[in-house]
Amino acid sequence: MVPKELQSLQNNLKTQIVNADLQQAEHVANELLSLLENSKHHIDSSDAEQYIDDLIEFIVPLRKAGNNHKALSFVERMLVVAEYYDIDNAILKVLSILGLIHNSLSNYPQALEYLQKALAGYEQTDSKLNVARIQGNIAIVYAALSEYMLALEYFNQGLTIQKELGNKQEVAKGIGNIGIIYESMSEYQKAMECYTASLALYEELDMKVDSARVLGNVGNMYLHLSDYQRALECYTKVLEVFETEGMKIDSARILASIGSVYKNMGEYPKALEFYWQALASHRQSGSKNMEASVTGNIGSVYLQLEEYGSALEYFGKSLAINEELGTKSSIAVHKGNIGALFAEKKFEGYDPEKAEMYLLESIAICEEIGANQVFFEICKLLAELYEQEEEYAKALYYHKQYHESEKKVLNDEIKKQAERSAYERKLSEIQHEQDVTEQILYNILPKDIAYRIRSGDRKIVDKYESVSVLFADVVGFTALSQRVSPEQLVSALDMIFNTFDLLAEKHGCEKIKTIGDCYMAVAGLPQRCENHAERLSLLALDMLQAIEGFPVLVEDVQVTMRIGLHSGSVVAGVIGKNKYSYDLWGDAVNTASRMESHGETGKIHVSEEFLKNLVMVENEWLMVNGEWLINVADNFAPFTINQLPLTINHLPFTIIPRGEMDIKGKGKMQTYFLTKENS
Repeated sequence: MVPKELQSLQNNLKTQIVNADLQQAEHVANELLSLLENSKHHIDSSDAEQYIDDLIEFIVPLRKAGNNHKALSFVERMLVVAEYYDIDNAILKVLSILGLIHNSLSNYPQALEYLQKALAGYEQTDSKLNVARIQGNIAIVYAALSEYMLALEYFNQGLTIQKELGNKQEVAKGIGNIGIIYESMSEYQKAMECYTASLALYEELDMKVDSARVLGNVGNMYLHLSDYQRALECYTKVLEVFETEGMKIDSARILASIGSVYKNMGEYPKALEFYWQALASHRQSGSKNMEASVTGNIGSVYLQLEEYGSALEYFGKSLAINEELGTKSSIAVHKGNIGALFAEKKFEGYDPEKAEMYLLESIAICEEIGANQVFFEICKLLAELYEQEEEYAKALYYHKQYHESEKKVLNDEIKKQAERSAYERKLSEIQHEQDVTEQILYNILPKDIAYRIRSGDRKIVDKYESVSVLFADVVGFTALSQRVSPEQLVSALDMIFNTFDLLAEKHGCEKIKTIGDCYMAVAGLPQRCENHAERLSLLALDMLQAIEGFPVLVEDVQVTMRIGLHSGSVVAGVIGKNKYSYDLWGDAVNTASRMESHGETGKIHVSEEFLKNLVMVENEWLMVNGEWLINVADNFAPFTINQLPLTINHLPFTIIPRGEMDIKGKGKMQTYFLTKENS
């Protein structure tokens, strides 16, 4: 039995999360977690898992507010609880969150450690969706480490799974993330291709907000390319969407991006105007990481304006927030900025000792987290500072460090370029294999069905109430096979069936399969249509005409056809796992086959049901006392052959009654021959 106190805390926590009262929610969450840690409460694992899920819900707003250190403390305790109650699913969820938090804190090795553990666990449970998500998170960590090849590898692995699952939304997200990586690699054309593909998917899904986010990434790319006008156009459109949707935090991010455009254009008053708007919004929302970012940007603007006192003030504020958040990469950057300020002789507060202190602290952090680019820049600043202060030994040391780190940065770039080339070759090979596989798939299956398989649909079974089925047998082919070489025989059959395939495509029909010298096609699936009988009739007539023009291979052997058509309901689906086959089942298939086998050479044999479907697109039918009545000019009358020219005179058909005949497995049936008009 669930302790009432736990249940009460659980309900209270949910209420505080809904009310967005983070302070009270933190208090309740702490009490709930403390009770869970007390092993004297004998709680079912299913109940304990639910409590952990609720605590995870609390961690989300806590992290959004930038309280990553608090979040880390809570989640580490949650992991102990999950392990105590031996809840595998909860353990994997918590490991994933620990990875995300450590990534936010720039603790990249720890982030990878937790995420890799979560990935291994989800792979054992065969939870493909979670595997794909963790792969995406691992990619984000590698991107932060500038390990772009590894980031691409993991993003692509996750994307492949999402495609298999048919998760279009996640596919769009994954393609967009890959675009961000290409942008970081300065592969702008590839980045734009990804963004365009992602946008197209989101627009297809009518997801305006996500489309706007991708358009924001396009704006970021134009900003990097110094195409400020296009960047502003993108950001303006995105801002309109976010403001319409009431998304204050996202709107503030775009305002900051617009501020960055104006800063790069040298329009500093305008830049400050937008930065101030963004800062006010982030402070109101409690998004401290974004507050720190915008505050640092304001410091950069003041630096450009040579207002060094204000620059120092805002760099200091940004540094204080980042130290609170524990974001080491940003701490290194801002300590470097402050050190550079104190080393500036134009600054009234010029202080070489403080400059040295901040720059050395920045270097220490860079070495800790492997931030080679920032390390390289700070070494140069230190060398210049010591040279300025005539401390030549130290200046020489950091000049040497600067040049060595420059070589390392260049070597890293060369290495990454080599890795990039190898990755591109590997990707090209994989893409080629996928293209070949896809082409084969499209050759053996209808395009719509092939697309569903490529999108991850593993069970394709559809019911169609009304379609038309064609069976055609090549008459004379057996005799021909005894008189020509195997190569000539196969070549002849290939020529015939290729012609039929083109005709089927022309008339909007689907070839289903060939069995020996028999050809099967259908109209009305996979895309449903009302005029399926008309389409199939036109196909059958063209097939007869085509076979008549077939080259004579042996003088006394004439190759012709026998065709049968019927309409009715069928079940269609894909069978097989490695060798796919798309097929039809149902009485309509059997009856169409009987129409062919009971037909005559050189003729198209059709059932009454097929004939009824041929004219019913334009006319209304009614069954009275077992007799079909057709509505012609609002006048129901018995269905007779003489009326047919009135009902299908827009088509090149003539219907000849064959009369009633005994059809194997069907009994007595009224059947007809369909021929060219006036033939």
